Amino acid sequence: MKAKSIKGKSSEEIQEALMQSTVDGFRPTLAIVFLSIKQNQMAIRDVFSKENIAIFGVTTGGEFIDEEIGEGSVAVLLLEIDPAHFFIQFAELDGTTDRLIAQRMGKTALQRFDSPTFLLAASNMETEPEKLLRGLEDAAGMDVNVYGAMAGDDFTLSDQFVFTNQQSSNRGCVTLAFNEEKIIVKGVVTCGWEPLGTEKTITKSEGQWIYTIDGKPALDVVKRFIGLADVKKEDRQSLVVEAAINCPMQLQLEKGEPIMRGVFMADWDKRAIMCSGSMPEGSTFRFSLPPDLSIIDKAIKASEDLKNDQMPEADALIMISCLGRFVSFGPLMTKEIEGIKNVWNVPMAGIFSNAELARTPGGNLEHHGSTTVCVALKERNK
Repeated sequence: MKAKSIKGKSSEEIQEALMQSTVDGFRPTLAIVFLSIKQNQMAIRDVFSKENIAIFGVTTGGEFIDEEIGEGSVAVLLLEIDPAHFFIQFAELDGTTDRLIAQRMGKTALQRFDSPTFLLAASNMETEPEKLLRGLEDAAGMDVNVYGAMAGDDFTLSDQFVFTNQQSSNRGCVTLAFNEEKIIVKGVVTCGWEPLGTEKTITKSEGQWIYTIDGKPALDVVKRFIGLADVKKEDRQSLVVEAAINCPMQLQLEKGEPIMRGVFMADWDKRAIMCSGSMPEGSTFRFSLPPDLSIIDKAIKASEDLKNDQMPEADALIMISCLGRFVSFGPLMTKEIEGIKNVWNVPMAGIFSNAELARTPGGNLEHHGSTTVCVALKERNK
């Protein structure tokens, strides 16, 4: 597998970068496209479609191919790979049959490959990615490898999109299946936030909405924890953002490490909060300490461990990082990006996402927040 990464701030710049990448005979067949919603999506899709390059596309909260983080730009990982070794599917979601839709996509991929590994992306903040993960497990088994992201929107909380060459949706999903017999795909998940305070119980919830925590209004509990008892109406959104970024919830699981849940929205009339993923009634969690730079060091160390233990060499790298990490660390986020890229020093593309999808350490496939997922790809020796 040959790989190159390109970036640009317009379809014209991407067209030029693509042309420059092929002057040495490089002939990409697959483009993993991370795109700002400020971009002309159709024009970007046309650039690759005209060259018969298949697209796996996701809108972002920020995109990068190196330590320089783009603003309103496009980042692309180009792969020269036998088209017989990968398979892209697209589907509209409806919130009701999402698990069945993912199950069908998984079964279709299994008709192509005996052992597929999936990249998965989905759009719309009301989409429950757990349903998609469970659907792929229904089809391919509990041990199936899935890595992915929930699409972003430059932190506008408006529309997010996933797309291929011909299709695009603000409530859809796209899967990219690799044939594990031909392409090695290994990933690592790291969070790094330290828990703080006592364990709390969700006493009333529905999907992503929490209404009461230990019998008290959920919004009031969050406000007390971050030290903001009285909030002016005009400052309400900033409270939600602060809670999501600096004090994510660590949801306890029956198996594996806790998974992170940030606060996305608040219903001030119902005193409820909407989290970045489902929060089952009766489950327990702990809040987190505000982040420090050790979190970045842990992410780099996790990638180094992946290289040493499972993936000594790679042809390409995909980095999926929570938008909340970017907001928390600002310019220092470049340290994490540069550190992870330097582990393998191969072409990379990355996305700041609304949520991350991967197997939790020691556990099952889960929907994460405030987390970084590093995915390395390597073509098997022929």
